[in-house]
Amino acid sequence: MPPTSPDLNRRQMLARSALGTGALALYPLLAEQAAAVTGPLESRLPPRAARATRVIHLFMNGGPSQVDTFDPKPALTRLAGQKLPYELATERKTGAAFPSPYKFRRHGASGIEVSEIFPRVAQLVDELAVIRSMVADVPNHEPSLLLMNCGEARLVRPSVGSWVTYGLGTENQNLPSFVAMCPGGYPIQASQNWQSGFLPGIFQGTYVDSQHTDIEKLIEHIRNHNTSLLAQRRQLDLVWALNRQHQSERAEDPQLEARLQSFELAYRMQFEAAEAFDVSREPQHILDLYGPGVQGRQALMARRLVERGVRFVQLWHGAGQPWDSHDALEANHRKLAGECDQAIAALLTDLKQRGLLAETLVLWGGEFGRTPTAELPSASGRDHNHYGFTVWMAGGGIRGGTIYGATDDFGYRAVTDKVHPHDLHATMLHLLGFDHEKFTYRYAGRDFRLTDVSGRVIHEILS
Repeated sequence: MPPTSPDLNRRQMLARSALGTGALALYPLLAEQAAAVTGPLESRLPPRAARATRVIHLFMNGGPSQVDTFDPKPALTRLAGQKLPYELATERKTGAAFPSPYKFRRHGASGIEVSEIFPRVAQLVDELAVIRSMVADVPNHEPSLLLMNCGEARLVRPSVGSWVTYGLGTENQNLPSFVAMCPGGYPIQASQNWQSGFLPGIFQGTYVDSQHTDIEKLIEHIRNHNTSLLAQRRQLDLVWALNRQHQSERAEDPQLEARLQSFELAYRMQFEAAEAFDVSREPQHILDLYGPGVQGRQALMARRLVERGVRFVQLWHGAGQPWDSHDALEANHRKLAGECDQAIAALLTDLKQRGLLAETLVLWGGEFGRTPTAELPSASGRDHNHYGFTVWMAGGGIRGGTIYGATDDFGYRAVTDKVHPHDLHATMLHLLGFDHEKFTYRYAGRDFRLTDVSGRVIHEILS
């Protein structure tokens, strides 16, 4: 026994002896894998050829209306103020057909119709694959958020970003591999949206409140004003040694391992995070491209992060559910689109100009859509609708200028080529070089995967 180790008690001796027998047989099987992967965040190649190496997810939380953004329905105008020819199953009472208050126009060589509230994104429509046939399981925010972000509406499961970083690691050890930016605080379901679930904690997303411009508010404790880096390194080495000794005396503890890794990452971030999040270092023409406001600033931060090797960046459109327009939809959706239209278009343009879009998968959308009928009593907004809604994808491996699937004449229910979040996730993993049916993690005696027991790759939108 090493002189620093305490004597083993009877229970520890029996536990170690029993585990040791199995380890003798297991070691040859894991030796090759262990030699190839020396750290949980070390950059790794996927098992298949990949079209994308990183992801930016633009999350319009609250549920943007498909019939007011990317899925025009002239039939609603013809039936304005009248009942639809079928009954709608809705959470709240709705009334007559509610035509979009916005005009749609065709854009680009593809001629895809886009609402007037997204004029700058519309100019880049030939980069987009618009999926108009998304479906979710229920019309409630909480389970639908988790379904879209974690592939499971109720149980604790790893988020998409955690799966991606578990599979690919990161290209920059001085920055988090997975960053979630939400200005003004947490969204509904808070950090569950970027949780690591049963995966090691090091794969959980790092939350950044992007409403701040001061780096020390943006990332807490990014600088230590009292202790030098050398002194911090010595402290960390001591803590590391003590924790490793503590860990060696017990069965493997994933929470302790995650804490050790987070200590190291926090130390390394002092070297690079401040620079990565400081958009003032950009030239004026780039700042003008993204525009003022928090959406432009966090979109620019996203480009700077993926440029520096971060695997997964999620941008939330504010805390709560800003797109949840149960009333005053005309003013609310116009305002929200105005806040992010320039930023989204700038992000796509900037990524393409830098040669990054070809390997960066960009996803836009919310957790569900909205009804084609007006919610009562105000009759100025729309209720939740999980039977049919729209998302779009662009970048790495996506065939731009395409439309996939369709809702009915009124935009209520997906009727052609329905796409469940499991299908969306399967497609994302495929582009990143993984077979969603084989990309698994053993937990509690079962091999789990992001897509649960279903999901199909949408090959029609791939280039």
